[in-house]
Formats: sequence, structure tokens, C-alpha cells
Amino acid sequence: MLLQLRVTVPADRTEAVRDLFDRCPGTAHLAVLPGASVSPPGDLVLADVARESADALVAGLRELAVDRDGGIAVVTVDTAVSARAQRAEEAAPGDGSDAVVWEQVVRTTAADSALSVSYLSFLTIATLLAAVAIVNDSAVLVIGAMVLGPEFAPLAALAVAVVHRRRGIATAAVRALVVGFGVAIAVTALATLAARGLGWFGTEVLTAERPQTGFITAPDRWSVVVAVLAGIAGVLSVTSARSGALVGVFISVTTVPAAADMAVSLALGGGTEFGRAALQLGLNLAGILVAALVTLALQRVLWQRVPRVVPRIEAVSRTRLRA
Repeated sequence: MLLQLRVTVPADRTEAVRDLFDRCPGTAHLAVLPGASVSPPGDLVLADVARESADALVAGLRELAVDRDGGIAVVTVDTAVSARAQRAEEAAPGDGSDAVVWEQVVRTTAADSALSVSYLSFLTIATLLAAVAIVNDSAVLVIGAMVLGPEFAPLAALAVAVVHRRRGIATAAVRALVVGFGVAIAVTALATLAARGLGWFGTEVLTAERPQTGFITAPDRWSVVVAVLAGIAGVLSVTSARSGALVGVFISVTTVPAAADMAVSLALGGGTEFGRAALQLGLNLAGILVAALVTLALQRVLWQRVPRVVPRIEAVSRTRLRA
């Protein structure tokens, strides 16, 4: 698995950047285009590297202050037909599927968890869909609401921010969670009141038998177990760039359905039901967050123990920067 590092380099640091890539056994292809960058002015360096080496290389480039005076872009290479690429992947210590490019993870999770109109829309629609599922006792609609809900992104961003001490990202993630669920619950409660006013249903929804959706307001030890497992799987999916696994995470936790049940109970006057749904939501959020924090911390420690060329790269970087 290869990544391409597209680096805009001030001309006075191009030689040092080239040395950094030359000394890394995970570098497969390297091209230097003098004067190719217009804004900011400088040279353009294109390097295809084994995923296992990318994090160390980004760290070395930051040691050269390339991120401050130039720019670093990380792009996934879908297919590389090259004997050099194969040798680079074999030479790079570790396994590409386990490698973590931390800067990529930090920036991706931060972008995905922004409090945007689309985030609020998806969370609100998912909560409304879950409310319809509760009223009609539909397991299929509950699953649809779980898949649609975007709440895992800010949870992952919060965990990443805590582990990497990025206060700004943590603040933005908490805001997205609090405001997002607040808006979704409020809109869903108003929609429930409107439906009740139209005579579509009444307070009997709170006491009706719900064999398909009753689990939403029945938090127990398994709620915690599922949330923890989902948190671990979700983080592994994000850090290994395997987004397909996130679908399984979405449909295993009851965050959005619990928020919907809170809204329905709030509109219909079900205090006890509201409390159970709030507990379910809290258990899920806490379980996912704690599991994500522990998983990220372990990944960071374990990946740092994999033999790499980081000391050599950093030594070259500091020497060149001082020069």
C-alpha cells in the first residue's frame, strides 16, 4: 500500500527534503520539480512511499518546517505497478495495514466532525427516521437511522484530539455532539407534537408493546459491551483507512435511536421513558469514547515500537534546518 507525499518546498530546503526521502527505505519513487510551485514559491517534490514510512517522513518534513513555509499533501495511491514499489513495501518495517499516519487521521477526523449544515441535517433526519421507527415499531427503520447518523465522526475526533492534545479539535468535536444532538432532539420533539396534534398517534405509544424497538429503552451490561466493541472497531477503521468497517459500527450502537426516543418521550410526557433513553444514549457515547481513547493510545505506543528510520530522518532534518 503506497501513499504519495506531494511536498511544496522552499528552495533552500529542497536538498534536505531529498536527502530525507533518499535515506528512507520505504521510498519507491521520487521526483523533484525545481521552481514548479508558484504559491508559495519553491520546488515541488513528489514521492510515492510505503504507508509504513509515511508518518516518519511527515514528522521529518515538519522538523524542516516545510508545513509552515510550504505544504504537505498526502494522497492515497490506489494502484502502483512497479518493482520498486514492491521492494519499498518489503523494506519498510511493519505492515501497511497496521500503519497509522497520525497527521492524516487528525485532519480527517477534524474535517468530518465539523458542525456544518450537512452534519446537522444528517443527524436530524436520522433522529426523525428513528422516531418513525419507534412509533411504528420497525426494526428496519431503526437500522436505517443508525446507518444515516454521523455521530461517530465527532466522537472519533474527540478521542484523537485528547490523545494528541489538540484542544481546538476537542472543543469543536464536543460542540458538534452537544449542538447536534440538541438540535436533532428538539426538531424531532416538535415533529412528534405536530403528528400528535394531527391525530396520527397519542400517548399510547409510550405504553405499547414494542418487540422490535423496545431494546432502545432497555440499557444493560450488553449496551456497554457493544459500545466498547463498536468504539474499538470504529477507531481501527479510521486509522487504517478502511471506511467499509464503519457501517458495522453505525448499526451496532443505539445513539441515534436513543436520542429519538428521548424526543418522543419529551413530546408525549413520558418521564420514565425519557430517563431510560437518556441513560442508553449516555452509556453508548461513554463506551465508544473510552474504547476509542484506549485503542488510540495503544496504537500509538505499539506503532512507536516498530523499528523505523525515524531517528535517522529526524537527525538529518534538524541538521539541515540549523544549517
